[in-house]
Amino acid sequence: MSHPDGTLAPMTDPKTHLHQYLTSAREAVLWKLEGLGEYDLRRPLTPTGTNLLGLVKHLACVGADYFGSVFDRPFPDPQPWFDPDAEPNADMWAAPEETTASVLDLYARVWAHADDTIAALDLASPGRVPWWPDERADVTLHQILVHMIAELNRHAGHADIVRETIDGAAGLRAGNDNLPEGGAEWWAAYRDKVEQAARRAADA
Repeated sequence: MSHPDGTLAPMTDPKTHLHQYLTSAREAVLWKLEGLGEYDLRRPLTPTGTNLLGLVKHLACVGADYFGSVFDRPFPDPQPWFDPDAEPNADMWAAPEETTASVLDLYARVWAHADDTIAALDLASPGRVPWWPDERADVTLHQILVHMIAELNRHAGHADIVRETIDGAAGLRAGNDNLPEGGAEWWAAYRDKVEQAARRAADA
C-alpha cells in the first residue's frame, strides 16, 4: 500500500513491491473522478472519445481477464463488452443505463478478485493469455503484474489530461500532486513561455 503522502512503502519482496505499484495506479485513476457530475464523468474529450468513466470501465474489464481467466481463476461476472458480437469499444464508455455506481462497484470487485489471485499465486505461477499470439501467450504472474502496471499507468495518464481539460484539476495522486507550486498567474505565464518557445523553434 502507499503511504499517506503518496509515496510507496519500502520494498519487502518483489511481489509486494509490484502490488504496491499496481495499487497506487488503481487509486490514482479513481482520484481523477472525484467531484465531477455525470456529464463530465462520461463526456468524450478527444477525437477518439476518451472519457473518465470509460477508462475506469475498461480497466475493470481487462483486470477481470488478466487476473482471472488467464490464471484459471475466472471473475464471476460476465464481461459482455468483450463478446465477439459486442460493439467495438463497448468497454470504453458507459451507456446511460450503466450507473456510475455500478461501474465503480465493478472496478472495486475486480481488484478485490485480482488481489486474491496475487495473494494465492507465486510470481512464477503460470498462466495463459488466449487473445495474445500463441508464441507469447504463456505467461507468469510476474509478467501480468508488470503488464497491468503499465496498462493502468498509461490510462492514468489519459485520465490526467481529460480531468485537466474538464476543470483544470491536475496532479499525480491525492496528497502528492507532484507539481511545482504556483497559482493561476504563474501557470498562465509558464504556459505562455512554453508556447513562445514552440513558436520560436518552429520559425527557426
